[in-house]
Order: sequence, then structure tokens, then C-alpha cells
Amino acid sequence: MANRLSKIVTRTGDDGTTGLADGTRVNKDDLRIAVIGALDELNSHIGVLLAESLPFEVRTELLLIQNDIFDLGGAVAFPEAPFVNDKLLRLDTAIEHYNANLPPLREFILPGGTRAAALCHVARAHARCAERNYVALMRSNHPPQDGLRYLNRLSDLLFILSRIINQSANQPEIQWQRPPL
Repeated sequence: MANRLSKIVTRTGDDGTTGLADGTRVNKDDLRIAVIGALDELNSHIGVLLAESLPFEVRTELLLIQNDIFDLGGAVAFPEAPFVNDKLLRLDTAIEHYNANLPPLREFILPGGTRAAALCHVARAHARCAERNYVALMRSNHPPQDGLRYLNRLSDLLFILSRIINQSANQPEIQWQRPPL
């Protein structure tokens, strides 16, 4: 691994192309690269969220998610690579676990509350963006099918975690106010 990452500046992308994990060169605006970029942005936003004070259990979950997102990006970069669906099962379990102790929603929740919860909402929005890009990629390529399901569940979990973060800080949720009729 050290030799592979020892040379960061290669100049091979100066022509507007980049290399996939299998050595194939594609244009930097290729849909596959757009998905990898969206996953990188999502992972970076989760990294910023992790710089905040968070409940230990949420922090642990987010670190696992960061590794999953990295794995998914690798699966997209390596055509025909699998993305293990046990990650999806773990997300489903986490959704049930965290949602069990939240009050039922009576109205839409606006992004906000504590800084950490707001950053979690930003990550959720980026998960949805990555999901949209993934759907577009599926029309022309064959990325791992579980990747789409993972991103869909991940955005749900990030919404739930934003509520958990606010709840743990005793911060009331900001509810959408219906306009008067």
C-alpha cells in the first residue's frame, strides 16, 4: 500500500482523464467519476461532523459508515466489484435501534438544532445527491445494486441520527410551520 500511495502527483490526469481501479482511463466527467466524487463529498461531510462533540454510539456508527462509503467508492471504481450487503443489514439494524427511542414525527423537521445535528443534515443531503448520481450511473453501467439501497438507507439513518444528536443535547427539533390557509 505504501508504494501505491507514495506518489500523489502523477500528472496523468492533466489530459482530463482519470484511472479506475482496474487501470481503465475514463474522462473526469464520466458518471462513474461523478458517483465517486459524490461519495467522497459525503464522506468528507461525515468527517466534518465527526469533528464535533457527539454521543459515543453515534460517533462509532459514523466511523463504520465512513469505511462503508470508502468501500462503496472502491466498488464503483472497480467495475464488476461486489459491495457486501451485510453493510445494508447493519444500517437497517441501526435505523431500528435509533428510531425506537425517538418521539413520533408530527410535522416535517427543518435541518438545524445543534451544530452537530445541522452537519448531520448536510451529510444526509449529500447522501441523497450521491444516491441520485448512483441512479444515473445504473442506467449506463452496472455498479453494485446494494450500493443504491445502502445510500437510500444511509440518508434515512443520517436523518434519524440528526434527531438523536439534538435529543442528546436537549435541543428541541425545529418543526416546519405550515403557512396559514
